[in-house]
Amino acid sequence: MQTYDSMLAPVHTASYVRPTERMLTALKGVSAATACAKLHQTGITRTFIDGPVPLHREPDVTVIGGAVTLEFLPQREDVFSGAEQEDAERKTALWGVLESIQPGDVLVVSAHGSHFTGCLGDMLVRYFKLRGGAGIVVDGRVRDAARIRALGVPVWCTGVTPHYASQTELFPSAFNVPVGVGGVLVTPGDLIVADEDGAVAVPQANAVPLGEDSLAHQDREIFARQRLDEGGRLSDYYPLTGAGLSEYLVGRAAEGAS
Repeated sequence: MQTYDSMLAPVHTASYVRPTERMLTALKGVSAATACAKLHQTGITRTFIDGPVPLHREPDVTVIGGAVTLEFLPQREDVFSGAEQEDAERKTALWGVLESIQPGDVLVVSAHGSHFTGCLGDMLVRYFKLRGGAGIVVDGRVRDAARIRALGVPVWCTGVTPHYASQTELFPSAFNVPVGVGGVLVTPGDLIVADEDGAVAVPQANAVPLGEDSLAHQDREIFARQRLDEGGRLSDYYPLTGAGLSEYLVGRAAEGAS
């Protein structure tokens, strides 16, 4: 049998462009829902990473950072079968991607929605945190859930399993390459916005204009929400158009002048 150890090193991109501080700052305060909606309006419609949900539901947990990617592929007995897994795995893309993590990175893992492979566990997430990683999005399972929650690393996944990374049907094949995750193309360096509504991939070129437009949109929604709470009619304040929008603009102009 041709073992993984006899193959070439895992496929990876030697270098790629991480998001700039300006891009990250532009998206600060932008929700996943708003990012998704605004991208949709520009014609980029496949941005919501379907499947992963927060492992621990805590209020106001939001992650914004640049994507580093990891690809799992199906095992095949003549290439990688999980035999001698403990020794072989440390030579795979899983170790490679974790050792490439820089502060603020978001690890995005393509695991094909597997219900059985535990892509990451306590030790690996612990190392990710020590490297300064910001959050993890996995279209598959994790293990050691209680320990991961205790670490405080925000994780979006499809569930939990007792299996370790290559115990069942997948093995880590490539890192920092384009991946398909939850029906979305994610390339290294894309920005990830993740909160209680899920995770959204934002192309770098869209980050700054999207951020500026999104914050303005969210401010309008704050105004509309306030008016509804005060007894306003839904048709007057949502969507915020016509007289309702004029009222908002007049109010904001007055605030700016004071």
